[in-house]
Amino acid sequence: MPKVTKAIAKLKHPNSRKTFALAKQMKRTENRQKKKKEHNLKVNIVGEKIQWFKDRLLPDVEVYTPEQTEEIIETYLARFDEELEQIVLKHSIGGRKNRQHASREDIIRLNQECERQEYETCGIEIPDLLDARQMKLLRTWNGELKYLQNFKLRRIGKPHLEKLKSKTADENLEANEETIVSKTTDGNLEITNNEEMIVDTNND
Repeated sequence: MPKVTKAIAKLKHPNSRKTFALAKQMKRTENRQKKKKEHNLKVNIVGEKIQWFKDRLLPDVEVYTPEQTEEIIETYLARFDEELEQIVLKHSIGGRKNRQHASREDIIRLNQECERQEYETCGIEIPDLLDARQMKLLRTWNGELKYLQNFKLRRIGKPHLEKLKSKTADENLEANEETIVSKTTDGNLEITNNEEMIVDTNND
């Protein structure tokens, strides 16, 4: 872009076609650079989020349960709580009237409110901890941003997790109902399910 700027400066006629063409080229270059910076910023933010979850994965867990997913998301939403406590503590020392670090505090609180609202409604975008393949990718990821394209972030919200927990509970209940415990005519305990029948012939 410096070359284009110098070329424009050398032109004697600011309203000439060549001047407009060079100005247009400079504008396109600025837009490309702006988009590149925005893309890099977004990639860094996503990378930091994925790294945060990777660093806190439970050992020897192939796929997270809804309960485990809910717990780690709550921890993620509270990741700035300690910093906020330190800011509040600094404000209270010496009865300071001016809010030191006020802008940082406001940014954190606004971010927390937005993330909490997303989580309790449409869902917050995180690595898919409910998928075995994505979990394996997350554990083996070396932190390089060029591999982010392999991840499929998923929006997971509290309502969705509640449904999954309810579904799991129903499935466990159905599994338990398939097992029938009864007594035979001679008083022995008989346990049956869809696959097998076990009869205890031992007499008490």
